[in-house]
Amino acid sequence: MSRDWLSDDRADLAAERILDAAAALFAEHGVTAVGMGDIAKAAGCSRATLYRYFENRQAVRLAFVHRETRRIAAHVVHQVREIADPGERIVAAMLAAVHEVRAEPLLIAWFRPGEAGAAGRISQDSEVIESIAAGLFTPTDLTDPERSRLARWLTRIIVSLLSAPGRDDAEERSMLDEFVAPIISRAFA
Repeated sequence: MSRDWLSDDRADLAAERILDAAAALFAEHGVTAVGMGDIAKAAGCSRATLYRYFENRQAVRLAFVHRETRRIAAHVVHQVREIADPGERIVAAMLAAVHEVRAEPLLIAWFRPGEAGAAGRISQDSEVIESIAAGLFTPTDLTDPERSRLARWLTRIIVSLLSAPGRDDAEERSMLDEFVAPIISRAFA
């Protein structure tokens, strides 16, 4: 095995390599079926090296989800930044996030039957995901607890759309326009 896995200047690259290997395994075998030994083998490192970067399988999952959430959020924020109406902006952001996940086989694997539970638990327990969701709006009249609760609710809706899709894009947009946009618009009126 190459010693470059252990050098300090390669730590970020090594962690990324591990996450890339894990992502491919998640897509191929399912999130819940992939173990630490599988990830180490696919990444080309020992289990001991893998454990230097991630303490357990849940830590790998969480790091992968956070990395992808940040990437998707950057695209979504760019797409919706010019939308002034808060309700319209949230609907557009939610639909863009759903589209980004559905377009990426490494991500939609998290929402196959039997796999969505892991994604749902991570999305509800992650301060990173909550913070990113809350960042889609800039409330001046919401307290931090209200903002956090609203962000968790919006995340649940996105996970729901990914786990149990509507009949088509138009139906999903219609549901969000009817049920989410008015609540957001009232909250920021």
